[in-house]
Amino acid sequence: MFFDFGIKDAIDILLVGMMLYYVYRLMRESRSLNVFVGITIFVVIWLFVSQILEMKLLGTILDKLVSVGVIALIVIFQEDIRKFLYNLGARRRMHSILKFFMPKHSNNDNQEQLKRDIMPIVMACMQMSKGKVGALIVMERNTELGDIVATGEVVNANINQRLIENIFFKNSPLHDGAMVIRDHRICAAGCILPVSHDLSIPKELGLRHRAALGMSQESDALVIIVSEETGGISLARGGQFRLRLSAEELEAVLTEELS
Repeated sequence: MFFDFGIKDAIDILLVGMMLYYVYRLMRESRSLNVFVGITIFVVIWLFVSQILEMKLLGTILDKLVSVGVIALIVIFQEDIRKFLYNLGARRRMHSILKFFMPKHSNNDNQEQLKRDIMPIVMACMQMSKGKVGALIVMERNTELGDIVATGEVVNANINQRLIENIFFKNSPLHDGAMVIRDHRICAAGCILPVSHDLSIPKELGLRHRAALGMSQESDALVIIVSEETGGISLARGGQFRLRLSAEELEAVLTEELS
């Protein structure tokens, strides 16, 4: 049997190893590593009992547990499975392939439009930072945020510094929610974002930061946060924070990410 081992078997083992390693990383990041280890031990015992010892009764019971366990795991780890599938489809190479088939625009036109979009946002964030006015601005990219927009009020207005400041003014009815910017326009305000329950978030960061991180974990959006307590400006992207940004740093990050 050893001499029947071929290139296809080597590829098979390599793919299984890669899959297990990726699942291990996913579980470690979601703090479910102990569950992963427990599942691995159970599978080893199941294979040992049913395939090597050939215990029919115990093997049958374990077979039934495995069948039901698959459904239970899907229910328990639905958020992790969703995150895995999102990461699989959100790779930069995938977007590069899609962009290859999309119509191309003049680079100068794109840069001018990008500057017209970014500068009012940066200036508004700086003014709100000085006055310690809390704000949460979501900039949609490839992942459509229709479900998030539906939780707020449609604005559909040009990106304007004064409008942004007025929406997040403390007495405004929309100041507690998030603003969504889509296709060079302020699409909606007062939107509700998914809150991250990541235990690694520093305790001094409040609910706005948790909502921003949750949004960045479930999409490729850029989320700008202005802290109401400290006036600090932060940005969440891909489940990571950039904290205490200056106006120049915020402009540079937005320009780099949106170019």
